[in-house]
Order: sequence, then structure tokens, then C-alpha cells
Amino acid sequence: MRGVALETWTPGRYNRTAAAMSANTVPQSRAGPSQPRRSPLSRPLRRGGGRGHERKPARRGPPASRRPDGHRPPARRRVLSRWLTLVKPRVTGLSVLSAAAGFRLAAGSRADWGRFLGTVICTLLAAAGAGALNQYLERDRDAAMLRTTSRPLPAGLLSARQVLGIGTAMALAGTAGMALWIGTAAALLTALTLFVYLFAYTPLKARSPLATWIGAVAGALPPVIGWAAAGGPLGLRAWSLYTILFLWQIPHFLAIAWIRRQDYLRAGLPVVTTTDPSGTRTSRLVLLHCCLLLAASLFPFWDGVAGVRYLAVAGVLGVGFAAAAVRFRLSTSEGRARLLLKASVIYLPCLLVAMVLDRL
Repeated sequence: MRGVALETWTPGRYNRTAAAMSANTVPQSRAGPSQPRRSPLSRPLRRGGGRGHERKPARRGPPASRRPDGHRPPARRRVLSRWLTLVKPRVTGLSVLSAAAGFRLAAGSRADWGRFLGTVICTLLAAAGAGALNQYLERDRDAAMLRTTSRPLPAGLLSARQVLGIGTAMALAGTAGMALWIGTAAALLTALTLFVYLFAYTPLKARSPLATWIGAVAGALPPVIGWAAAGGPLGLRAWSLYTILFLWQIPHFLAIAWIRRQDYLRAGLPVVTTTDPSGTRTSRLVLLHCCLLLAASLFPFWDGVAGVRYLAVAGVLGVGFAAAAVRFRLSTSEGRARLLLKASVIYLPCLLVAMVLDRL
């Protein structure tokens, strides 16, 4: 070892000298005659290694998520994300928007803003509860689908008991709030929505493709709930809003189901797209419902609920949505399905907002 320390250091020379010393100094009784024991010095040195260049262990500080004041904001955000995912914020938000639009259209300029706020809050609670209970009932199926494995229950982020408890509490609070704060008609429609969604659509989803249309029955009721909450009569005008939402949901869902058809096959769900490999039947249904939707969206103008400005917006949106459906009919590629999905996402919120703004 002294000879190595006194010589001028070069990587190759150092390694050769160390290997020679290792072979001469290691006892044969321990290393064995066939495979001599290697000294640590005989290992090739990395550039920048050797004596005086040992890699120092990294300092271990406090976790990145922990601040000196003891708070953990990232963990809080993760908890918030779990609960937001549980209540299906996009579906819930669309239900609230639909109910608010129905309320404003029925009330017109004489809107009771306290009643409007109560309708929004109760619809929010009921829709969020429905989303949570749906995930509770479908937790095994969600675990089998790639698009839903990150949900709180399949991912193990929340327990089934927690989800059942919070979902039931929100659904009951929304329905009871409608009964006590808004009115009997709105409460009954809210209860009907929950019943159809949880006890008709959810179990039928694993048995028949007709579940898509049963689910649309529940999904189209929020604007009628809002209409009833404002005190409007449940006549043709209210059900025209229902028809628009019912027809819109079919191409919207079929676009998702076509993009994720392998997921639905893996989970064993008999939706239309899993029994239609070529996409012929799926694209026909999409085009049919888009054409019917275009006609139904014009009814509020002919009935006097909305004016010319709404008519122009509804015409442009309807033609654009139908054009996306035609393109999907000509080619059932995933790119065309994604274009159809984007068109559906743009269509409904813009239509509802245009209807409400025209009414002001």
C-alpha cells in the first residue's frame, strides 16, 4: 500500500499495481486456488474516483412536502383530489348547469335568487352523492378498466364504508333540501333521478346495451328539476329541455365507449361498441341522435322560450355536431371519435348558456 501512495497517480497504473498487490496479499486458504479473492482496490476506478474523490452521501433533509411550519400542502391537495374524483366533478357540474338553466328559463325576469341558490346547492349535493354511490356500486368493474383504476376505491385511497357513508349523506341531503327548501315536485324529480341512476342504470349496465338509454333518462332530468324548482308548469316546454339532454347523451357516451371499447370488453360490459367491431351500428346511432338533436334544439325558438339569437347559436352548434357525426359515420377511427367527443363537450354548455342569455 505504501508503494501506491508514493507513486505518481494515473488511473491505469493505479489499477495494475493494486491488482498485483491484491493477488500477492490475499491468503489462498480464504480465497481458494481457482478463484482468488479480489481486493476492493482491484476494481476499476471511475473517472473522478480514487482517494480524495469518494462520493459523499447525500444529505437527508426533511421531506419535500413538509415545511418548517409543519404544514403539508401537497398531501392536502391529494386528499382534495380524491374527494373531487369521487363525486365526478364534470358530470356533477353539468347537472348543476342544466338545473340552473332550467330554473332561469322557467323563472324569467322574476327569479327568486334565494330559491335559485337553494336549487343549485341541492342539485350539487344530490348529483355528487349519486356519483359517489355509483362508484361504490361499480368498484369491482372500475378496477378492471384502465380509465377508472385511478378512482379512489380501486386505487385503495378511500374505503368502501367511507364512500357509502358520504355518498348516502349527500344524496339524502340534496333530496331533503329540495323537499324542505324548494318544493315537493323538485324533490320527487330529484328522488326519481337518483333511483333511476343507481337502481336501474347501474345494475343494467352489466347486462344490456339498453343501459345507455336508461342512464340518459336520469341524466336528462336536471333541467326539469330546475324548471319545477322555479315554479314552472311541467308542460311541453320543460320536457323539450329534457329531450335535448336525452338526445345529446347518446352520441356523447358512444364516442367515449368507442374510444375505450377495449376497456369495456375487458370489464365485460355489453355496451353497443363492444358488440359492433366495425362501428357501423355505432356510427348510425350517433348520426341519428345528432340529427334528432338538431331538430329538438330548435323547439325552444318555435315555442317562444328563446329568441332569434338562440336560434342562430343552436343552428351553428347543431350543424357542427352533426358534421362531426357524419365524419365519424364515414370513418370510425379513434381520431374521428375524439373529434365527435370534443364536439359534444362544446355543444351542450354553449347551447344552455345561449338559451339563458337570450332569455335575459
